[in-house]
Amino acid sequence: MRFLTKRETVTVGLMLFALFFGAGNMIFPPALGQAAGTHYWQAILGFIVTGVGLPLLGVIAVSLGGGNLQTLAGRVHPVFGVVFTFIVYLSIGPLMAIPRTGTVTFEMGILPFLPEDLMQSQLPLFLTTIAFFAVTYWLAITPSKMVDRIGKILTPLLLAIIALMYVATLFRPIGEIGPPVGGYADSAFVKGFLEGYLTLDALAAMVFGIVVTAAVQDKGVTEPRSVMWSTIKAGMIAAVGLGLVYLSLGYMGATSYSLGQSDNGGQILTAVVKHLFGWSGSIILGAAVTLACLTTSVGLVTACSTFFSAYARGVSYRGMCAILCAFSAAVANVGLTQLIAFSVPVLIAFYPIAIVLMLLTFLHKWFKGYRSVYVVSIFLTALISLVDGAAMLGLPVEAITAVYNKLPLYSQGVGWILPALAGAVIGFLWGLIRPAPIRRIG
Repeated sequence: MRFLTKRETVTVGLMLFALFFGAGNMIFPPALGQAAGTHYWQAILGFIVTGVGLPLLGVIAVSLGGGNLQTLAGRVHPVFGVVFTFIVYLSIGPLMAIPRTGTVTFEMGILPFLPEDLMQSQLPLFLTTIAFFAVTYWLAITPSKMVDRIGKILTPLLLAIIALMYVATLFRPIGEIGPPVGGYADSAFVKGFLEGYLTLDALAAMVFGIVVTAAVQDKGVTEPRSVMWSTIKAGMIAAVGLGLVYLSLGYMGATSYSLGQSDNGGQILTAVVKHLFGWSGSIILGAAVTLACLTTSVGLVTACSTFFSAYARGVSYRGMCAILCAFSAAVANVGLTQLIAFSVPVLIAFYPIAIVLMLLTFLHKWFKGYRSVYVVSIFLTALISLVDGAAMLGLPVEAITAVYNKLPLYSQGVGWILPALAGAVIGFLWGLIRPAPIRRIG
């Protein structure tokens, strides 16, 4: 039985960290830090619970489920397994996340350096996205080399840049930490907890868990138990990395009060690096954002190409990589705003379902693998989350939300928690009274 060596485990763990850590993850913690102020530590700990804990649980859940999201979701029903898996891949892939990596790279890594006469032109964005997705394609077409390219090269560069900014903050403090504002004044931990939940990394974890499992197998680890434990160890390394980076970036935001308040984490981070490094700070930040976007883009293209090429007859993995990169480049130029307006409600609708599915995976043996637990719990969760998504789309569901508002925690955006728990209990009791041959799943 072969396991990954310590060096291989660290490399795979760094790759997984980089896949999770996109530009959005870079700008959330500074905004939280500035808004939380003197309540920073409570807020950032809440953020880490959901912004780090849930992604780690997602990776482990996929590993426990055999490294296959469709098999995992199929525990509810085979049809649900196919539909849910497609929704996850489309949502965090070509419909939103992949195109956004190219757009954010342009806006934070290229746009600040353009002369004014080019800032209103579409040509720089077009050229940037073409170059960005060309590099993404080159890195993604050989998945077996992705661990070395990302884990040994891109991730250390990204971490070095973030460490440089953090150390500069320690030795050259920006200013005093300001007072907490909004929800951070009264319930900083809960507010931070909900902010971490909205990063939507739990969905990404269910995809990246498959990527890291494949990376482990490419290293010659093939025995299922060895693959599972190697994946879990790599996931823990990624989680530690994410937690430390969130602490660092959040602290930068917390000490930035004297630079002026802003609800935009990107603006806060830009102000911080300019204060610390002057004009060179824009270069440092641009490099960090570009690396963060690139690693995430490569991971998503790799995962989505692997999945979709298995269903598209006659389209190879490389061909699917080319299709996704070309589509993403086009969307980044002409359709990103409209697609985000549609995609975010979809994510809001299905994110709670993903969380419940992960948690049930960990408890699978405890409730004896009764399918009824999955069915009822997921069904009641979906009754809440799908309506939330419909409301964000502007559909006429006011009558339903008026009833849901009576549910505990609904006004905080997590009204699905108690229905999910009740569904698990009802499903377990139902499983106990059903004939044994038909009530359990593997």
